[in-house]
Amino acid sequence: MDKVLIMVQDESDTLKEIIEVDVWGSIQEVLNLGIRIGTGDKSLHVTVGLLLIVILTFLMTGFVLKWLRQILTHKMVKEDQLKFISVFKFIKYATYMVVVLITLSMAGIDITLLITASAALFVGLGLALQELFQDVIGGIFIIVDKSLSVGDIIEIDGRVGKVFEIKLRTVRAITRDDKVIIIPNHKFINETIFNYTQNHKTTRENVKIGVAYGSDVVLVTRILEKISQSQRGILKNPKPFVLFEDFGDSALLFSLNYYTTDSFTDLRIKSDVRYTIDAEFRKHNISIPFPQRDVHVFQHKNSNEKE
Repeated sequence: MDKVLIMVQDESDTLKEIIEVDVWGSIQEVLNLGIRIGTGDKSLHVTVGLLLIVILTFLMTGFVLKWLRQILTHKMVKEDQLKFISVFKFIKYATYMVVVLITLSMAGIDITLLITASAALFVGLGLALQELFQDVIGGIFIIVDKSLSVGDIIEIDGRVGKVFEIKLRTVRAITRDDKVIIIPNHKFINETIFNYTQNHKTTRENVKIGVAYGSDVVLVTRILEKISQSQRGILKNPKPFVLFEDFGDSALLFSLNYYTTDSFTDLRIKSDVRYTIDAEFRKHNISIPFPQRDVHVFQHKNSNEKE
């Protein structure tokens, strides 16, 4: 029995020696195969093992980034998911650059000077592309926190537009005069933007009007309420209302307040309301005054003139 155990142990040691010396040794020899360029400290040694490490690193980097992108964007709509492809491509290329630098270092190249030069270059590029990076970061925030959506009506720099496209760098909207406005995304971080439809699709609008002093304010209120009830584009609920706002310099100031679901084309609704108000006021002899000023001319006698 002891002889059998000794024989088994001897065979195990022999097999282990074969694996360590022959098999693993052969693999190491293959991995160490390569070319050496130059001599001394500045020589470049590229081996099969080094190339395999680079290839595996590239493959693993692509796989990990794709996995992270799927995890981070799986709850987003398809259109928003596609916008993040360019971001992860940039990260992947940056990772590839780091892997190449490490590979060069392992191959025997002194990359200190290269890293120093690259750092200065990247600082310069960072300063030059600072606003571009802000736009991309702003685009990521917009997509992730849903602060802006396609179809929203926004006001920026005094102009109203309807958003029809959201990208990582810019937002595109069409204005009321059918012109496309391209908005850099950093404006949504640094500036105040009015979003008419963020909370709901209805907005409250108003038409202001002044009538002459002495007019029947009850009749004016009744006419404005009647117009709001029959005007196309004005919602019946919430109910429109009229406000007697103030006693102006030359008129009694009123406002017709109403709700609409189409703030983008509200200028047409206001125009139609004003046409109707003018016609109804003419029927009821209600005048819309205009500012009047009295001009007084004073003549001064010349001191040299004789009285």
